[in-house]
Amino acid sequence: MDILVTGGGGFLGQAICRLLVARGYRVSSFSRQAHPALDTIGVIQIRGDLADAVAVGAACAGRDAVFHNAAKAGAWGAYADYHRANVSGTQNVLDACRAQGIARLVYTSTPSVTHRAGHAVEGGNEFDTPYGDPFRAAYPTTKAIAERAVLAANDATLARGRAIRTCYPASLPAPAPAACA
Repeated sequence: MDILVTGGGGFLGQAICRLLVARGYRVSSFSRQAHPALDTIGVIQIRGDLADAVAVGAACAGRDAVFHNAAKAGAWGAYADYHRANVSGTQNVLDACRAQGIARLVYTSTPSVTHRAGHAVEGGNEFDTPYGDPFRAAYPTTKAIAERAVLAANDATLARGRAIRTCYPASLPAPAPAACA
C-alpha cells in the first residue's frame, strides 16, 4: 500500500510515518520543508504547500490512502493564515482524494474543536460530540470548519461512505531522549 502523510515532518507526522514504515507500507510525506529524520527511515519527501491545489493533487497521485495530519496550529496569528492551511488545505486534500479515486482518508483533527469551558467531553465520537462555541482563536475555528468538510465528504463519491476517519490526538507522549533509548 502506498500512503501519503501530510505534515509528515511534524511530531505526530513523524510518529505516523515510523509506524507505517515499520508495517511495511511505502510512505511519502508532503511538507513545506525537508526533514532529515524522514530520510533515515526511507520516507519519500515531497515539498509543497497545502494551499497549492496542484501540488496537493500531484502528491496524492498514485496513493492508496492519505493521512491528513498537516495544519497550522497555535494560539496567535492571522485568521487568513489559519484558514489557508486548515480549511483550504483540507479542501485541497479532499478534492485530490476524490479526483485520484483515493478511498481511504484519515484526518487529524483536534480536541480543541469540542472544547467548551466547564463541559467535559467523555465517550464522544466525531459524529455526535458537539462542537465548542464560541471559539476564541483561529486554530479551533478553522479546524472545526475543516472537520465538518471532511465528515461531509464521507459519502458515496469519496470513501464509499465508510473509510474517512477523524481522530483527536489529545495528548502525545514525547519520544524518549536518545540517552534513554
